Amino acid sequence: MRFLAQRLMLFVAALFALSVLVFAALRILPGDVAAVMAGMNATAGQVARLRTELGLDRPLAAQYGDWLAALLHGDLGVSAFTGRSVTAEVAQRAQVTFPLIGMTMALALTAGIPLGCAAALARRPAVRGAFRLVAIVAGAVPALWSGLLLILLFARGSGLVGLFPSQGFPMGGWRQPGAAFASLTLPAVASGLIVAASLMRHTRSALGEQLEGGAVAMGMACGMTRTEAALRIGLRLATPQLVSVAGLTLAQMVTSVMVVENLFALPGIGAMLVTDVGNRDLIAVQSELFLLAAFFLLVGLLVDLAHHALDPRLAAGADREGGRA
Repeated sequence: MRFLAQRLMLFVAALFALSVLVFAALRILPGDVAAVMAGMNATAGQVARLRTELGLDRPLAAQYGDWLAALLHGDLGVSAFTGRSVTAEVAQRAQVTFPLIGMTMALALTAGIPLGCAAALARRPAVRGAFRLVAIVAGAVPALWSGLLLILLFARGSGLVGLFPSQGFPMGGWRQPGAAFASLTLPAVASGLIVAASLMRHTRSALGEQLEGGAVAMGMACGMTRTEAALRIGLRLATPQLVSVAGLTLAQMVTSVMVVENLFALPGIGAMLVTDVGNRDLIAVQSELFLLAAFFLLVGLLVDLAHHALDPRLAAGADREGGRA
């Protein structure tokens, strides 16, 4: 409980520091925020009116206090370009982005970990070299290029084998689960290949270290085969490390999903952020950046807690520190 309380306090402090950083970042940029949002052809009166409407003529401390209070109540503000609530817009687009991230991660785990185990257990140098080549090539292919290749191969209307839609998301959303799943399949594969290659390399490295340790050798001495000892003992001991890698990869996946969403014309959070930046809707961008950065911090917190729960050595160390305190 002490460890959990400490991590939660650090998480709250990091969120506060993050809010200050995001708020200050848009205020220290050259020029006036209202003038940037109004555009180059706006008159001085229009800029002054927009500044008053957005509260930009108030002291910075008051602006930050109002924004922070709104965030605590779940209010991300109102888009100056569309007039819609940013909270409602994010909630709607999250139905695309987070299922896409989930499908990508599921694909990466399903392919990356078994291939990494196979690469670590391979005895022949040629087979190990082939696995290494697959990991390097798959990890080096940009998501944009792999997405275009998948469209040319499997998209309806333009691909060699028309299996999946290449653009958009069904109007009914997840009320049409088949169509929604099909529209996210190609984007998930385009992003998942890169993530699977990364997980494959880390799994091969982590399991390879365990194969050289005493735990796997002890399992083999007790009658297990090399493969059984590696998967039942070595992989379990390597799990905390793989959880850390998977968590960091999940957080980084948000940025790669932005590219894929724009390529496949998906109405997700990444596409929303790109559109708002292009429209100079900086107040909406402010809240969206905070939300994405908070997601990074949340994933880091969950990974830290999971790592602590899976590795008894960390729990024992925390107990000793608590006893000394």
